[in-house]
Formats: sequence, structure tokens, C-alpha cells
Amino acid sequence: MATTEAERPDLPLVRRLEAAGFRAWPATQVSYDGSWQLRITRGHPSKRLSSLVPLDPFDERDMEARVISAERAFAANGLPAAIRQSPLCPAGLPPLLERLGWHRGYDTLVMVGSLDTLDIGSGIDHLPIHDIQRFAEACVRIDKARDTTPETVASVISAIEPAAGLFLMEGPDGPTAVGICVQDFDLAGIQQVVVEQSARRRGLGRELVSSALRWGRLRGAKQGWLQVLGNNTSAVRLYETMGFRTAYSYAYWQKEAW
Repeated sequence: MATTEAERPDLPLVRRLEAAGFRAWPATQVSYDGSWQLRITRGHPSKRLSSLVPLDPFDERDMEARVISAERAFAANGLPAAIRQSPLCPAGLPPLLERLGWHRGYDTLVMVGSLDTLDIGSGIDHLPIHDIQRFAEACVRIDKARDTTPETVASVISAIEPAAGLFLMEGPDGPTAVGICVQDFDLAGIQQVVVEQSARRRGLGRELVSSALRWGRLRGAKQGWLQVLGNNTSAVRLYETMGFRTAYSYAYWQKEAW
């Protein structure tokens, strides 16, 4: 089905949010081949930290050679190869990856909303903490699916250059929810939101995200944004009820089947 004008992503907005997302979760090593960005970070499974990222839909030069070169770089660092397909990806790259035996993963939605109209309330119920190590330990404890260490998470957080609010909710038995709000000029980006499995469906995610966005608004941010897996229907529904809309989506390609 052809994409209508109304359905086409706003490419300036895509470029802005892609750049903000990389600043909000910075890789250890970043290099460029033309407009293709190679991100390398050892010790953390996040593909945003370790992936090849095309950033210009018209930069189709030597695509197969660039893919092979990136594969070698990932292998040299002991990392699985991953390539990010966003609206900034050249149209010819996905067919090439398919021909080379790569597999496309799930869509991730990038959602946006004005902080003047989002349903986030007023005041701040939770203040960010400043203890990065304590926050990193809570992240690893809650997000058991992430094969990483508190030290690695702390090093990524310490490298965030824009203002970052670290939001941690705790109960009698320990941390129940974590999330980061990165205030980057007029943008408030919600990152790494995880609710402890036994504490889900109690409204903690909404409470944490709302508090974090209110913190960003008080610091001068005008627009909130976040990323959520498209198949996480409960989270997508939550964000839609708060007033977020989908700006675009992206997916990762990898050699192994998903």
C-alpha cells in the first residue's frame, strides 16, 4: 500500500529525535562513514548503544561493503551485529540486508506530545536522585532481561551530557520502578522505564513518567517524547491515554533470527 502524504514521517523531527535519543543513551565509541554512524559499547545489550545507524535516506554508497565493515567491527568487539532502520534509512538497504541473510526485528514506536497538553498533572510527586550507582543497581535488579552490570549502566548514565533526572521508586522490598528523563533544550525524553514485575498494573509506570515529565517541564522543556515496543500494547495504550502520538517507528536488523 502506498504511503500517503499525511502518513509520511516528518523527517526534520525524525532527525531531531534520533539525535536526541543518541545523546540520551550515549555509546562508548562513535564513528562515521559518510552519514552512517557506527555505535559500539561493550558490556550492555542495548542495540541503541551498539548498532550501525544510517542517517540519510539518500546515502546509498557502497552499502554492502559498509555492512560487511560494520560486521567486522562488531565481531572485533565481541558484539552481535545490528543495523537500525528508521525513516532515515536508504530505501535500498532493507532488501540488501534480506538478501544477505539478515532478519528484521520488532517495530519500536517513537511517540511525542506537547507538555502543555499531555495528561501529566502538576507539581512533582517524585524528585530525581543523584546517586548514579544506587540507580544503576536498581536498574539491573529490576530489568532482569538485561545482561549487564551496574558498573556498565552507571558509566552510560555518567556519559549523558544533557541534564538527566534519575527517577527511582522503592517499596519495602526494594526498587519497584526506574526511569530517566533527559532534558535536552526543549525536549524531555523518557528513557529506560522499567517496572518490577510483581509491581506492574498498579499505575507505577504512569506515576513515574508523569513525575519525570513534570520535572522536565519545570526545567523549560516543551515537548515530551519516548520510545516503546509496538507490540507492548498495554504501554502503547497507556501513553496514548496520556496524549502521546506516534511520530515514526524504527526496527533493528540482525543476523540471528529473532
